[in-house]
Amino acid sequence: MSGYRDLYWQASDGLRLHARDYPAASGPARLPILCLHGLTRNAKDFGALAPRLAELGHRVLALDVRGRGGSERGAPERYVLPAYAGDVERLAQAIGIGRAIFIGTSMGGLITMEVAARAAGLIHAAVVNDVGPKLSPRGLARIAGYAGAAQAFATWDDAAAQVRQLNEDALPHYTARDWRAMAERMFRESDGVVIADYDPGIAVPFKSAPAGADPQQRWEALVTGRPILVLRGARSDLLDQDAAEAMVAGKPNARLEMVRDVGHAPMLDEPDALAAIIRFLADIG
Repeated sequence: MSGYRDLYWQASDGLRLHARDYPAASGPARLPILCLHGLTRNAKDFGALAPRLAELGHRVLALDVRGRGGSERGAPERYVLPAYAGDVERLAQAIGIGRAIFIGTSMGGLITMEVAARAAGLIHAAVVNDVGPKLSPRGLARIAGYAGAAQAFATWDDAAAQVRQLNEDALPHYTARDWRAMAERMFRESDGVVIADYDPGIAVPFKSAPAGADPQQRWEALVTGRPILVLRGARSDLLDQDAAEAMVAGKPNARLEMVRDVGHAPMLDEPDALAAIIRFLADIG
């Protein structure tokens, strides 16, 4: 994808981290947007959404969370929410962002909640994509089943077939072309084979499920005092409908929108998702 420049900054433990920096279109200045991807994904997931938001006048930064994409790999024990949130804060400080709109898909939404608990002033508003403080054991077990698997494929077609096998229930409308494009977002070539574009060590803390902060407290920190849009894929196996409804119940500043015929997690290029995000941004100014 074109329309962005590569931006690098340094984490507190010295890792060199990467983001795609999409400049805002000319016009009235608007708040920047920080996009945070899911557990095994990277900044390329926002390759369709980010340019669209930049056209609306927002500078958009799509981050490669440590251990993914163009960011350096690190110690497995640092692949945890507090470290990820600290990296986001360091980026904001490095480039002079004092306040931003966050868009977080799956793990990216959990990172957003962590940032809210640590640096509340940084988040003006947030879009939380198919994740919340209460997650379904079904979806967690499915993710644990593939995260960190050190598979290598001889061809891109083989990688695309694997991506389809893992995601066709969530994205039933995808064509062969879509699966190939998704594989190209999720994988890279190395030494003549196609491998996942992340450090397999990211799965170590996820699968060991260490005790941490109360997710409900983190959600309350995010949803209190700022506009929030919760998106849920109608076929999601990670965020159940009742859990999504509970997230916004009694919260006049929070809204829930469904993305039809999509599971975990919406790619945010679906008409329902894109329309909801654009309405949300228009409402918050």
